[in-house]
Amino acid sequence: MKDCKFTFIDLFAGIGGFRLALEQNGGHCIGFSEIAPDAISSYCVNYNESEAYNYGDITKLKNLPSHDFLTGGVPCQSWSIAGKNLGFDDSRGQLWNDALYLLNKSQPKAFIFENVKGLADPRNKEALNHIMGQIRLAGYSADYYILNSYDFGVPQNRVRIYIIGFKEEKYFRRFTLPLKCSGRTTLSDVILGKSYVHNIEGLRMHRQGQSISSNSEGKNDYFLFNDLRGGATTIHSWDLIDTSEQEKKICNLLLKNRRKRLYGPLDGNPLSLIHFKELDSSIKQEDIDGLIEKGILKAEKYLYQIDEAISEVDLDGIDILKRYYPGSINIDILKSNREFKIRKISVADLLNKLEDSGVVKCLEVRYDFKNTKISTGINGINRIFLPSSKLYPTLVASDTNDFISDVPVTGSSDEEYKHNFLTNVYRAGKYRRISKQEACMIQGFPKDFILPESRPRWMKLIGNSVAVTLISQLAHSVVATGVFDENDYITDVNPVFKREKTCVIQPSLFEDI
Repeated sequence: MKDCKFTFIDLFAGIGGFRLALEQNGGHCIGFSEIAPDAISSYCVNYNESEAYNYGDITKLKNLPSHDFLTGGVPCQSWSIAGKNLGFDDSRGQLWNDALYLLNKSQPKAFIFENVKGLADPRNKEALNHIMGQIRLAGYSADYYILNSYDFGVPQNRVRIYIIGFKEEKYFRRFTLPLKCSGRTTLSDVILGKSYVHNIEGLRMHRQGQSISSNSEGKNDYFLFNDLRGGATTIHSWDLIDTSEQEKKICNLLLKNRRKRLYGPLDGNPLSLIHFKELDSSIKQEDIDGLIEKGILKAEKYLYQIDEAISEVDLDGIDILKRYYPGSINIDILKSNREFKIRKISVADLLNKLEDSGVVKCLEVRYDFKNTKISTGINGINRIFLPSSKLYPTLVASDTNDFISDVPVTGSSDEEYKHNFLTNVYRAGKYRRISKQEACMIQGFPKDFILPESRPRWMKLIGNSVAVTLISQLAHSVVATGVFDENDYITDVNPVFKREKTCVIQPSLFEDI
């Protein structure tokens, strides 16, 4: 415990992102809580720690040893955009109650809890209010901050909510967020080992306030493989497959119109043949069938008529479906029903069974792109990032279909830029997934951090971790309040941010999954 400024306990420890960050600021870990075997093994081997220091399952903990600082990245799937947004209806959401119980029981001088930004979304307002209310009842002054790790020196777009609190209000009032970094590490620093050399003339012409996804020439420095979005750097299925002008026209009509409220309540709605003909009378069923054969479009049973015989059927979910009788119902309304999600009932399977038994009848077939999940992309590719890229998207436990390339791409026009990318990068196969070492560096860990050899295993661990670089700076700001030692108090850590308001950044560049 040489030069120890404070002691801390690491809840939901994972591979020790909090531990590494707090040790960088003079902290001494006296114990951690984790249940995942891979995470425990990696934690112990990297920090030369005995598994005896693992308190185990948090749901079984009733007390914690005395400590100064409590940290934890509470499991986040319940609030994630990529999840089902069940919040406290999900058992993982209940782990917040366990963390808050231990906070109240142990009464450390300060704490930091991390979670996905979805917890701060309007739909989860009640849950966040509950959490903040319980923190106040435990005797803490606290606030939450929505921060992007990219703004604090990490070459990754990682937006998370951080709840930071102090037992004594005077330290809470002293606390200020760290300053955003003026000089950032970029993705090219990680994958090339050096900063990418931009076109100097392009830098002079670069518009102030240009998106962080743009290179010095004002073009996106990644290509998106997606049929649901347009844009100069979007690669569509019909760019990769031999298609006629008529087929391309149909695809672009669907792309342009599927988000219009005229065709349904969702962000993207399938269109029927009648809809296509209203947009262009030359479109025929065989044109659409050709796109289905090529794997670009798919047919979907959309509108159903419910028969009165539904009252005689005994299947899980029938009670929900009965509410829509008499009349017709579209499948999108059913899929958005929260009860089906909570009870884990497949709407499609239920309708298929009822259609086979004659209880429901399909009234309308519609057509949509086959590739409708943005993160899946096309042919297993979501995005390919060029060496000019400043950042990588959010690392997630399930891995992503994102790739990197070290081949520069230029072009005097959008068309030439796209053509050169398809020729020199995509068709040439000059792209790859990030390596384990690169993933560690993107999260702020040392590149030699020890993780399992299997990609799914190490990706799960690194994707579930906090970004060390940002946590280290937050920890420094906590220490600088003098909460652990008045000699550490710094009066001007950050004169820019004001204490009175919760700090919320602008919407993130990439969708958080």
